[in-house]
Amino acid sequence: MHFRLKLFSLHLLSSAAVLTLILGSLYFGWYRWPGWYLTDVTQVVVVMVCVDVVLGPTLTLIIANQNKSRRVLARDIGIIVAVQLCALTYGSVSLWSGRPLYYAFSENVLQLVQAYDINADEAKLGREQNPRLAPHWYSLPRWIWAPLPQDPDERKKIFEAAISGGDDVISMPRYFKRWEEGLPALRSQLKRVDDVAYFAKTEKKTLKDKMKAAGLADNQMNTMPLTGRGHPLLAVIDPASLKINAVFTAK
Repeated sequence: MHFRLKLFSLHLLSSAAVLTLILGSLYFGWYRWPGWYLTDVTQVVVVMVCVDVVLGPTLTLIIANQNKSRRVLARDIGIIVAVQLCALTYGSVSLWSGRPLYYAFSENVLQLVQAYDINADEAKLGREQNPRLAPHWYSLPRWIWAPLPQDPDERKKIFEAAISGGDDVISMPRYFKRWEEGLPALRSQLKRVDDVAYFAKTEKKTLKDKMKAAGLADNQMNTMPLTGRGHPLLAVIDPASLKINAVFTAK
C-alpha cells in the first residue's frame, strides 16, 4: 500500500503542478475578471481537472503494484499519462483559442472579443491597416472602441452581415480605435439600471442592491451592459470621468 500511495502522491503533485502552471498563466495573462466569467469556460476547466488531477492519479493508485515488472508498470502509467496529455492539450488549445483579446465599446454595449472571433483574413487586414490595435499571438486584453465605418456602403454591409450571423465590426480590427476616442460616444449611451434591456426585473433589483452596497448611485445614467459568451455583466461608469467604477454580476 505504501508503494501505491507513493506513486499516487507523485502523480497527483506533478499533474497538479502542470495544470496550475497552465491555468495560472492563462488566467493572469488573459482571463482575469471579467474574462473568465464572460467566456464561460467552466466546462473545459472541469474536464481538465477531472482527467488530469482526479482520474489520472486515481488510476495510478489502482494499477500500481510492486509485484509488477518495472517495464509493465511504466507501460501502464505511460498510457494513463498519454490520456492526461490528450485532455490537457484539448483544454489548453480551447482556452488559448478563446482567450479574451478585447473589451470593445460598440454602438450601445460593451462586448468581449475572443481570439476565435477574429478570423485570419480580418487579423491580417488589421495588421496592415491598423497595426497599433491589431491582434498578435502575444496580445493581452485591451479596451477599445469599435465604431461602424463612416462609409455608408461599408456600414450597410457590416450591418447586414451581422444580422445574418456573419462578422460584426467588433471582429474587424481595421476599424478599431483607441478607447479614449470613443468616450464621448460612450457617455451618450449610458443608461439607468432599470433601462438596460439585458437583465430581468429580479436581476435589476439584485444589481441595484449591489450598487448601493458599493456606494454607487443606482438611479443615474451610469451603467452599460458588458456581454460575452456567458451571462451579461453590468459595468458601472462614472458619468463625469467615464472611469469604470465596478462590474457586477446579476446573481
